[in-house]
Amino acid sequence: MKDGFIKAAAVSPELRVADCGFNCEKICEAISVASEQGVKLLVFPELCVTGYTCGDLFLQKSLIDGAENAISRIAAHTTGMEMISVIGVPIMHGGKLYNCAAVVRDGKVLGIVPKTNLPGYGEFQDPRWFVSGIGKTEQCCHREIPFGVNLIFKCRQMPEFVFAVEICEDLWVPSQPSVAHAEAGALLIVNLSASSETVSKAEYRKSLVRGQSSRLVCGYVYANAGTGESTTDLVFGGHNIIAENGMVLSESLPFAGGYCSAEFDLQALEYERRKLTTFPASGGVYTEIYFDMECKETSLTRKPARLPFVPEDDAVRAERFGLVLTIQAYGLKKRLEHTGVKKLLIGVSGGLDSTLALLAAARATDLAGRPRTDIIAVTMPAFGTTERTRGNAEKMCRQLGTELRTVDISDTVEQHFADIGHDLNRHDVTYENAQARERTQVLMDMANQVGGFVVGTGDLSELALGFATYNGDHMSMYGVNGGIPKTLVRHLIHFAAEDTDDALLREALYDVLDTPVSPELLPPNEDGITQKTEEIVGPYELHDFFLYYVVRWGFAPSKILRLAKIAFEGSYGGEEILKWLKNFYRRFFAQQFKRSCLPDGPKIGSVSLSPRGDWRMPSDAAAALWLDELDAMNP
Repeated sequence: MKDGFIKAAAVSPELRVADCGFNCEKICEAISVASEQGVKLLVFPELCVTGYTCGDLFLQKSLIDGAENAISRIAAHTTGMEMISVIGVPIMHGGKLYNCAAVVRDGKVLGIVPKTNLPGYGEFQDPRWFVSGIGKTEQCCHREIPFGVNLIFKCRQMPEFVFAVEICEDLWVPSQPSVAHAEAGALLIVNLSASSETVSKAEYRKSLVRGQSSRLVCGYVYANAGTGESTTDLVFGGHNIIAENGMVLSESLPFAGGYCSAEFDLQALEYERRKLTTFPASGGVYTEIYFDMECKETSLTRKPARLPFVPEDDAVRAERFGLVLTIQAYGLKKRLEHTGVKKLLIGVSGGLDSTLALLAAARATDLAGRPRTDIIAVTMPAFGTTERTRGNAEKMCRQLGTELRTVDISDTVEQHFADIGHDLNRHDVTYENAQARERTQVLMDMANQVGGFVVGTGDLSELALGFATYNGDHMSMYGVNGGIPKTLVRHLIHFAAEDTDDALLREALYDVLDTPVSPELLPPNEDGITQKTEEIVGPYELHDFFLYYVVRWGFAPSKILRLAKIAFEGSYGGEEILKWLKNFYRRFFAQQFKRSCLPDGPKIGSVSLSPRGDWRMPSDAAAALWLDELDAMNP
């Protein structure tokens, strides 16, 4: 439960129709197993105490009494367990029979929620035996148990652990009870169901659960009746589904065992709702039922992806990469057409970022019906330029058909050093930034000469870390890479290499990928590049991981550290991850002023640092709270 994680499970236990004693034993067995596995929220199917397919036996007093007795025994069985169980059972109340969910915790029934929507069509005949649930909360029967549709259950020790209940058909109707539950603050919805199997129904059922979890920005646990139900007219398969905000986390396919579990990230859901200003504020008249649960660390089976910006599935990856390149190209095409410029200017170094910008510009001119010679690629060698990177830049430009110009800036920068009194042998930040700013000046002035504009090459990771020279490579007329993190840049270039039929272009792209990331601002040695960016600021795969969870989900530093240690186990130790995470926060806060005046550029994914869109941050905000939390952490 630490860091907002909660393990939930859905189970379809072995069942005999109308045998409450047998069913009680199997439910208790399932509760014991789930409790031992660290489950904190366990959901059973609709009417699992009796079986959903009892028919007119539901009207028999013996069955009703047997069900009530079973729930008492099940509640007693949970004494001392750190887990909530939600169990389907028929309940008599006010002389009427209700199809209900009993919420059980530590020997007690905390509340009883009746089903609202009773299907009386096709194979379903709920209104024959049951009445619809009441909106207001009452005390159930002779016991002081809250009874009603508007019950919401809250954990005192973990404020994010808030759930509510709907039952089967409640999900399939136009106006679901879960909508009101979510508006009242429930981050988890549980559904006790008895949905029979017919051809193609499973996929539709899954789409309902996935869609509802997305619309409500919630976790959704769907527990379905299993194979023990009567097969007189129907067959049930135990199709259980656990989804979170539009993504299926776990699923037991029909006739495949009837059990699934997963960990919800309730802090992520809470952040997403907090961010979405169109999500309604809490409303409605609800009875709040509080429970206690020790807040222990949840063992995670949902391992976070090392590269959150890069899809793991090959088919999804190919589609995503193609879309990203298309977004870049169309963004640049629109700017090209709107400004009416004659040329696009790009500083091409032979590194990752300028390579991607060059590929995007080639696509943009193709889309605009203009020759690629309208792209002027400028290579500007200086003190740190190597033959390898310069050669790759020239080879790519030849193969792509762009115009290539070379402007050696060494003499100009040396004169600048003489003008300001800087020692040429002093390789400090002035030495480095003077080169970056001179390159930008060359591009800007050349753009004026030819009636063009400068296409920026800097990426999202560099913007997050502020690893760009202010008013140097930081500036352009349109930043096509501004929404793309470094790890994704690398994969996009690999995709482009695989996608081309030009062997020479492919060879150059592969060599760009094999070249260490470097601004090449310091003189090389006999081995080549001496200035390696990731040795200075840290590995980009770590920084992109940090960036994703800081900006996309607003996680606390301690939680990000925990997730990073899981994701990068075997690659980086805890001390190294902590070191670079601290560096990320220091740079992220200190370098906001560079992001506050970014040029235009297309948003690509769910993380953007545009000051006009997704990220508004004061340039002088203090990082103390975040760094203090990390200083108190053990690696």
